[in-house]
Amino acid sequence: MSRQVARVIVGVHGTPGSLQALRFAVDHARAAQATLIPVIAWEPPGGDSAGRCYPPFLTDEWAQAAEQRLLTAFDAALGGPPENLPIEPRVVRGRPGRVLVATADQDGDLLVLGRSRRGRLHRAYYGSPPQHCLAHAPCAVLIVPPSELARDLARSRTWPIHRHRPTLDPADLPGEHRPHPAPVQRAPRLRPRPNHDGTT
Repeated sequence: MSRQVARVIVGVHGTPGSLQALRFAVDHARAAQATLIPVIAWEPPGGDSAGRCYPPFLTDEWAQAAEQRLLTAFDAALGGPPENLPIEPRVVRGRPGRVLVATADQDGDLLVLGRSRRGRLHRAYYGSPPQHCLAHAPCAVLIVPPSELARDLARSRTWPIHRHRPTLDPADLPGEHRPHPAPVQRAPRLRPRPNHDGTT
């Protein structure tokens, strides 16, 4: 017997993969008549431990910036917040994976995530939210594959970029910056050594 979905929690951070997950979450929540809970997690620069050194007004600004990114994600994915759908947006300070697992803690929750396209260095330091949620979430987790456009953009980032270095004509340089011609080294001319009687 299938379990009735009461809440659809979706991680949002503005990337093409998360926008695709947001579209799917909205459609699924509307079809299941469930509550949509879009979640955006944020951290101070340098992590939460470093954030204790910042004044409170900066943390307020970072939280407001995260809230604005959440609104921008709705505009980019759907043209604005959907109508006729109960929505409970949340802006939470913390690591994305931990925040999402802590939010999706009820029976009947469905956690929706986009596939992460972060680099290896970013994943090594911050971790992978989808992997963390798959390992620790107590509810069903659904990873939405990226759209064709997102895959094309990801492939385009891997193309090699060849930078063209224009050749410089020394004649175009000012006189004081022109390279001086290297002195021409001539091979010594060998002359026959005269004999003692003066003949060669």
